[in-house]
Amino acid sequence: MAGQAPPKRLPVISVAAYGAGDIANSMTFATVGMFLLVYYTDVAGIPAAAAGTLLLLGGLFNAAADVFAGRIADRNSSRRFGKFRPFLLFGAAPLALCVAVFHIHALHPAGTLAWAYVSYFAYCLAYSMVNVPYGALAGTLSRNPRDRARLASARTMGGLATSAFLGIFIAPQFQNGADIRSILTALTIGFAVVGTLLYLFTALATREQLPVSAPRLTLRQARDTLVRNVPLQVLCISSLFFMTANVVTNTAKLFYLRDVLGRLDLFALVAGAQVVITLALAVITPRLVQRLGKRCVYISGGLMGAAGGIIVFSAPEDAVWLAVAGMFLALAGAAAVSILMWALVADTVEYGEWKTGHRTDGTNYSLLASTRKVGMAFGGGLAAFALAWGGYESGAAAQSPTAELGIRVAAGLASAVILLVAVGIMRWYPLTDDAHARLVLTIQERSGAR
Repeated sequence: MAGQAPPKRLPVISVAAYGAGDIANSMTFATVGMFLLVYYTDVAGIPAAAAGTLLLLGGLFNAAADVFAGRIADRNSSRRFGKFRPFLLFGAAPLALCVAVFHIHALHPAGTLAWAYVSYFAYCLAYSMVNVPYGALAGTLSRNPRDRARLASARTMGGLATSAFLGIFIAPQFQNGADIRSILTALTIGFAVVGTLLYLFTALATREQLPVSAPRLTLRQARDTLVRNVPLQVLCISSLFFMTANVVTNTAKLFYLRDVLGRLDLFALVAGAQVVITLALAVITPRLVQRLGKRCVYISGGLMGAAGGIIVFSAPEDAVWLAVAGMFLALAGAAAVSILMWALVADTVEYGEWKTGHRTDGTNYSLLASTRKVGMAFGGGLAAFALAWGGYESGAAAQSPTAELGIRVAAGLASAVILLVAVGIMRWYPLTDDAHARLVLTIQERSGAR
């Protein structure tokens, strides 16, 4: 409005603290995504098909846990600590439970599988109770689009830092015959200590700017709010497919480099390239968004990822650098979409507030998070089932051609097809950046009138 003072930019310390929270998140999330399947098959001795079923069911449970966590977060209100920060103050549980997930000792096969189910399901619930409030926190720190882009970039870079560490220093140690059990036990214990400190930093160095005294919505009110929020529905469905593609690729990446190309040493190069690519995109994405809009950049990223997947699937074994180039292209597409995801869901919160008069940060984020967890379940299960279909043999010096085909499908073709579906769905996303700016102005005018 004319004469209205421009909103203050978020302090750098708050943006950095928010990014630190996703370093802690990724200490469990990235470790599970990269290494849990290979741990189950190569260390715990769980058959690939059984591991795939476990990952699928666990991911579906995690999706339900996200919805539960969103309801709890939306009903929380603390004038001293805020709406979402208290969950980070007491957020060490998923870090500790991740140690149990990677700490299965020699048991009877049924006992091993039971321990895997109990530990993984407990971890999923604990992770939801921290990750959902953490994601919703971004929407309460600022309504400024540029600040939200900064927070989204900080989150992406925070998670990337952990993924890069795992890819550069940990994954290359996973050669056939390596003591994977000891590596992961030491890693997860160290992460539990450092991650707890990072959660505390996030909680103490951020301040929620939007009021925490919003009315507590009934389940019916929350449901009605979501039913009328078309942008959120489209974003969630597209995100489900995007996450499925991303997870199946990440899960199969180690197998692809080790068992198809015979170049596990390149895992560190791919992880380093991911850092460079994501940092570059974190800098230029806000400018691209200003010029093209979030939806256009999201769709472009999905198309890049699909092209990269096709290259990975079809590259001959002796064309190692062509395959790596395809992986780089897929990484760039995934990074662009991931950076925008959290800014987009924050926009849908304002859309719902404009449409219904109710603000449901936690519920909106939990719905997006739960659909992404379903995507994780499908992606992790699909990768494991592809290995089982191909006849993957744990610890074999060389895999059969059929097994290599299964790995190629998981690492490239499946993700390419699924990404094209995600892009097609996102074309229906109706909330442009200009429309969002107008509805935010309307919300502020309503607030001023009250």
